[in-house]
Amino acid sequence: MEELYEKALHRASLSLGEGLQLYSAAPLSDLMYVASRLRQLHVPGNHAGWMIDRNINLTNICHSQCLFCNFCRTPGAADAYVLTLDEYSRKIDELFRHGGNQVLLQGGMNPHLGIDFYTELFRSLKRRYPSLKLHALGPPEIVFLAARANLSYRETLSMLIDAGLDSLPGAGAEILADRVRKTISPAKATAGQWLEVMREAHRLNLPTSATMMFGHVETAEERIAHLVSIRNLQAEKPADSCGFIAFIPWAFQGKGSKLSARYGISHSHSGYEYLRIVAISRIMLNNIPNIQASLLTVGRETGMLSLHAGANDLGSIMMEENVVSSAGGGMRFDAEEMQQIITMAGFTPLRRNQKYEPA
Repeated sequence: MEELYEKALHRASLSLGEGLQLYSAAPLSDLMYVASRLRQLHVPGNHAGWMIDRNINLTNICHSQCLFCNFCRTPGAADAYVLTLDEYSRKIDELFRHGGNQVLLQGGMNPHLGIDFYTELFRSLKRRYPSLKLHALGPPEIVFLAARANLSYRETLSMLIDAGLDSLPGAGAEILADRVRKTISPAKATAGQWLEVMREAHRLNLPTSATMMFGHVETAEERIAHLVSIRNLQAEKPADSCGFIAFIPWAFQGKGSKLSARYGISHSHSGYEYLRIVAISRIMLNNIPNIQASLLTVGRETGMLSLHAGANDLGSIMMEENVVSSAGGGMRFDAEEMQQIITMAGFTPLRRNQKYEPA
């Protein structure tokens, strides 16, 4: 273990086997210590980041029907919707009144909405709100839109960037193992497709993030392999590309989901388990600067401890969030509470933008 700790502290790339050994057998206190030191190498100082944005779900109609999702609806469902431009405006006006200027714009893979819908929507929003930042869609949506329009991923991304896309979330990664994906989201992008979209995004210098949803049907080895896949892709990015700016792990929230019912999976996970994930993420991802703890899913106490386990950010106050909340998650805090949590953890709050620059 000591040899692996030293190797990690030199920011070397640990193998899948080495990462699995640490994750499975190292004491949590050791993992947190190593990860905390690495955090200081990546992001020196005593600041911890946070931001103000709003998650706007543009539609809840989705052909994918993932087993873990309670939010999606089929076309024709009584409560299915597609937002109107006036509805966006009301939400964005409120965001601006609270001091934010970014929306996390996501929804389902609606079979009635193609690439032209999104490019026109992005342009319309940018015309109305020139300073608005669009952190929008995700690799599964790009795969879906590209297939519908018979376009390459690069062409699809380029059209969206030209229309106003500012950054691409790491949504839909779940676990980057096709065995897992065939079980929980068989109609969604494969692991290879997710990675290929991000590869093209990096070539276009589009800022991206990466995520991991753990705690369902995956194995410990598949968790570590997920981190290795993210790290290896980051190593490919052009030198002048933003690449993956941040990595965000979050625990499966599945209250009332088909996945929980079918496999008897609890949607609650211990803070101990989450801290191990945060720490091993910092250790394995030696080329990604920022690790964000999912305050939305783990809450105040575990979020505070995460800042001592390798994380340097607690994410957004999320003025609106519907997907995780529909499955039993959704512990949101306002701007004052977010800063208090960071201060109570012994850090100085630093409000930042999507590129992790001071806002």
